[in-house]
Amino acid sequence: METDEQVVELKKEKAEVECRLKVALGRIVKLEEESTQREAALRQRIVELEEELKRQKESFQEKLKAEQGSIQEQLRGMQSQIEELKGQGAKNSHNSHKPPSSDGLRRKTHSRRKPSSRKSGGQNGHAGETRALSQKVDKVVIHRPERCEQCGEDIQQRQGLLVERRQVHDLPKISLTVEEHQVEEVCCPHCRYRSRGSFPPEVKAVVQYGPNVRAWAVYLNQYQLIPMERTCQLMSEGLGCSISEGTLSNWVRQASEGLEATIEKIKQGLIASPLCHSDETGIHIDQILNYLHTACTRFLTYLQWHQKRGRVAINEIGILPAFHGRLMRDRLSSYDAYDCDHSVCGTHLQRDARGVFEQTRQPWAQRMEETLETMNNVAHFWRDHGARSVPKPIRDYWVAQYFDTLAVGYAAQPPPPHSSETLPKRKGPPKQTPAKNLLDAFLHRADQVLAFLDDLSLPFTNNQAERDLRMAKVQQKISGTFRAEEGATCFCRIRSYLSTMSKQGHPLLAALVAVFNGHPLPIAWSF
Repeated sequence: METDEQVVELKKEKAEVECRLKVALGRIVKLEEESTQREAALRQRIVELEEELKRQKESFQEKLKAEQGSIQEQLRGMQSQIEELKGQGAKNSHNSHKPPSSDGLRRKTHSRRKPSSRKSGGQNGHAGETRALSQKVDKVVIHRPERCEQCGEDIQQRQGLLVERRQVHDLPKISLTVEEHQVEEVCCPHCRYRSRGSFPPEVKAVVQYGPNVRAWAVYLNQYQLIPMERTCQLMSEGLGCSISEGTLSNWVRQASEGLEATIEKIKQGLIASPLCHSDETGIHIDQILNYLHTACTRFLTYLQWHQKRGRVAINEIGILPAFHGRLMRDRLSSYDAYDCDHSVCGTHLQRDARGVFEQTRQPWAQRMEETLETMNNVAHFWRDHGARSVPKPIRDYWVAQYFDTLAVGYAAQPPPPHSSETLPKRKGPPKQTPAKNLLDAFLHRADQVLAFLDDLSLPFTNNQAERDLRMAKVQQKISGTFRAEEGATCFCRIRSYLSTMSKQGHPLLAALVAVFNGHPLPIAWSF
């Protein structure tokens, strides 16, 4: 019995062990399935991570490439700015449009004249020149001896013989002349009515200065550019006229108002002229930058200030819109809009070519400067010999030299840089180097540059306009600025009138006296 029970127990234990084995096998199978699923998930995750890493790597490479392109573009831009700043630092009055005053105290002289072997001063054999004796003598002082130098005899009553003359040219003592105007009253013997005389229209105050004094003051202040305080001091010490700055300002305003109709005649004369020079420069009015414009000829000068520099100002001034002759100008694009023939100043182009050569050392620029200079000399030669134009074979030779130089210049230009496609496009035409811009100007404006070869009455340079503007820069250096717009307007009118009078051969003081007498000198423009 015990054995059977043991067998039964053993069977039970076996059954339990088998059951446990089945459970363990089930768990193992389940764990294997879970492990397989986890392995598959891990493999899927690894694939996803590899794809994500690949995408991130590609994105990083693209960003890195874009950043490298941007950095290279920035470097090119910085290098361009550095070269541009170097070029600006190298610019001065002899290789750009900058005024000589900007060169500084240690500026170098850049004379284009070739040195001569001769010493400075009068050359051997030069007769020299001294002041000649005047035929009009105001006072004669005779110097004669009282006694004989040998025996001491009194010779005061003896007839003398003129053996030598010397003259002292000097100014008399300047003093005011006072002209008193008196009004009388006369009683009529018939009706006993008392009739009274009247003062001339120009005699308005009890005591006043006449037109000569006013002309001197305005001449010193507006033409010789002596500041108001010093003008008043000079009038007091030199002429004996004690005036205030307010009085001087009133005289300047009076002269300006009296010239309004005359300035309009100058304007109409310029419109009718066959050749007109035009230019502009910056001036300060009440410490604000404005622009002084000029239109001028050999015999006429017109000055006008405006807040703008370009077409708005030129249209409001009103000369060039109605002008149909030939305009001598610089390369300012605003002038291109006007319906007239155009000539570009050769001296401006020479300066620009000189600046390009000094900054880039491109040989074509120096060659172009020399070509323009030689063409100008050729034009002077034939002009002096009475020709109306340069003979065609000579003209064609130098035109060929001109375009050959341009071809050499274009060949020397580096190819344009390739901008990155990822960078935003710049508005407008692509930026070019100063050398390329100058070459384009020489090419596209060739007819305007070379016009003086076909018509020797045309000048090579726009120096006439620059001379007429130069004194405004001197005024700015002395006074620094115009205090008000009215002062700038008065300066333009008076300076236009006096410059025109000087060109037409009139004494300037007499011209101003005529203004204060109410009848400015007439303007002529047909010569």
